Parts: sequence; structure tokens; C-alpha cells
Amino acid sequence: MKRNYIALHVHLIWTTKNKTPFLEAKYRYPLLEHIRETALLKGIKIRIVNGVEDHLHCLVSLHPTQSIADVMKSIKGESSRWINQQRWFGKDFEWQDGYGAISVSPQHFARTTQYIFNQEVHHASQNLEDELKIFEQFADEIE
Repeated sequence: MKRNYIALHVHLIWTTKNKTPFLEAKYRYPLLEHIRETALLKGIKIRIVNGVEDHLHCLVSLHPTQSIADVMKSIKGESSRWINQQRWFGKDFEWQDGYGAISVSPQHFARTTQYIFNQEVHHASQNLEDELKIFEQFADEIE
């Protein structure tokens, strides 16, 4: 094989500091666009990014030279800096320390994309804690 074939897809999840519901739609949509644009400039291949008031989901296709930690540092750091430049809130905005990262097989790529796309629908009947429990159960089944 003369060429490399690498498919590294990761579903990333991160929350606002203390899960405070800062990201109502009027802030969230410009933020999502900024994240997409900035990621593109930094060589981060975002397939989809979406979320609700207290957290975001992002499906990223990693280049072999990219680490999850570096991608998250870039996305979270740049986006919080940008949010604070907008002066949307009466205090500095912060993301919660840490994040979730779940590998996505090519077979589950479309399903994961749809899941992220439908975040507002999911969270009409399910809160973040319930959602995270599902991911934890899935991870436990794999181990």
C-alpha cells in the first residue's frame, strides 16, 4: 500500500463552567460559526458542531499529527477568548476544565453526525447528566 488510509473520528463534548446555561441561541449560533471558521484556519477538520445552552458537541476528523488534547485546547481557548471579546456577559466566560472524547467508527459516523445535529431535540426531553450517563455506560460496555 503506497498511501496511508487513516480515519480518526472523535466525538468531543465540553461544558460551560459550572454548566451555567450561557449559550442561548442568540450567542450559540455566532459562536458555532466562529468555532468552525477558526478550526478551518488551524487545520482542524470539524464535521459538525452543535449544542445547547450549557454544552457543545463536535465531531472532528483528526489528522495523524493532531492530538485530541491540542485540538481541544485550541477550540476551547480560542472560543472563550472570542466570547469574552464580544462582552456578551457581565463577567468573563469560561469553559469547564476537561472534556469528553469518544472515538467514532466509520460505521457510526452518520449516526453521530445526526445525533449532534439534533441536540436541541435531544435536550428537550433529556438533560446533560442523563446524556453523559449514556456515554459512560457505552464506555463501560467496551472495557
